[in-house]
Amino acid sequence: MTDRKQARGRGGRPRDSRVDDAIAAAVRELLSETGYARLTMGEVAARSGAGKAAIYRRFASKQEMIFDVLVEGEFLPVPSDRGSLRADLAAVLAESADSFASAPPGTVPGLLADIQADPELHQRFVTRYVGAQRQTFEEILDRAALRGELARRPDPAILNALVVGPIFAWLFLLDGSPDRLPVLTSALLDATLALTAQPPDNTV
Repeated sequence: MTDRKQARGRGGRPRDSRVDDAIAAAVRELLSETGYARLTMGEVAARSGAGKAAIYRRFASKQEMIFDVLVEGEFLPVPSDRGSLRADLAAVLAESADSFASAPPGTVPGLLADIQADPELHQRFVTRYVGAQRQTFEEILDRAALRGELARRPDPAILNALVVGPIFAWLFLLDGSPDRLPVLTSALLDATLALTAQPPDNTV
């Protein structure tokens, strides 16, 4: 995904980074003050001084606006080459944990509930964000293959689920403490790497 400050608006005109920054600041403030459910694009327009037209040139919906603000640039971007599969996956796990844990309370569950309830919005979300995530895991696995680290190449979709799903469950379903995320991500890293190991020989 192109960085928001360098992107063009939906009408093709260059984006004004000052307007982007004002919208982002307004979204963060309103999420903290009123919560996800009560936030509206009209309130963001009023708080930011950007105007509704400027906001709708950038975002097709409230949900996409919030997601773009909370995840600056790209969700789970390809990390720079850290020299090993373990280090690359550790960087992605840290990014995922930080993205979820830093969102204002109630924002991520509310956002995902709205996305699931609207088929058109869900399809846009899958195309724009999930596709980018899968590409991240494809590239990480390609690196590992070139290094000779893979005894087995796991399905990138399974790898994606293993990285993102448990962190979401820990924070939003199990009411786990964000302070314990390093312990969780360490365990996830071990489990993820097990997918790439040579399966045991069960022959007798």
